[in-house]
Amino acid sequence: MTRYVIKRVFYMLLTLAIVATLTFFMMHSIPGDPLGGMARELPEQTKANYYAKYGLDKPLTEQYLIYMKNLARGDLGESLLYPGRSVTDTITSTSPVSGLAGGIALVIGLIIGIAMGILAALYKNKWPDYIVMVVAIIGITVPVFVMASLMQYLFSVKLKWLPSSGWGEPKHLIMPVIVLSFSTIATYARYIKSSMLDVLDQDYVLTARAKGLSERLIVWRHVLRNSLLPAVTILSGRIVGIFTGSFIVEKMFSIPGIGFYYISSINNNDYSMTLGTTVFYAGLFVVMQLVVDFVYMLVDPRIRISDAD
Repeated sequence: MTRYVIKRVFYMLLTLAIVATLTFFMMHSIPGDPLGGMARELPEQTKANYYAKYGLDKPLTEQYLIYMKNLARGDLGESLLYPGRSVTDTITSTSPVSGLAGGIALVIGLIIGIAMGILAALYKNKWPDYIVMVVAIIGITVPVFVMASLMQYLFSVKLKWLPSSGWGEPKHLIMPVIVLSFSTIATYARYIKSSMLDVLDQDYVLTARAKGLSERLIVWRHVLRNSLLPAVTILSGRIVGIFTGSFIVEKMFSIPGIGFYYISSINNNDYSMTLGTTVFYAGLFVVMQLVVDFVYMLVDPRIRISDAD
């Protein structure tokens, strides 16, 4: 176990270093002044002072080495777009906002998606199956900005039940959560249905039926548990998607989450913010991959560390 954890931590750190390196050079290859329009209004000496403050006057290789050294110490730097505000502070203050909306949406999506997948599998080629598949197709094919716009028009403009945007009250969460959960519902409904249909055809299920076990017991004890393994595989991506996949929704509903600042940093060549947020996303993803490995072993005890190693 200890050897496995050490090995995975090493791979995690290596992955983060590669992501940081690629992002660093890609950001610096984008045309444009990192100080944006502000640079055009500043005197030359003031501009030079700003470049010296952020280390932008140094050769690219030296900038990279300085950044990696600071990253190893946990220092993500200071935002160029918001002077005086560190990237770490921005991530710390905005990620809980994204986590709240996205986390609620993920839990709702998992519960409804798994339930719908079970229903579709047990009633294959019947009306419950058709309804579930229609919902799944809509959830996968309709872009989130289209769904968000339709909901804003219906519930805010026409019915006037909910505010079109804003943050701070429970009512502000309703539409963003529904929009964010729809994709998870659709994805898990399809995965669970497909996985359950595959498990239902296994010999041990037929044997359990031949022994006279009730259908409910067979589904709960044998089918569902084994059907959840593929769903666990995509869970890490969904958890990271709480933060990375919600920036459009955050923009449309004026939610001050991390995705909102991430897009702003890319559009404004805010090197520090873009790099820091990307490293945060990558770190979250690799940690979730490790967590998923352990969840795998809890769901299916037949899987051992030696197998994963």
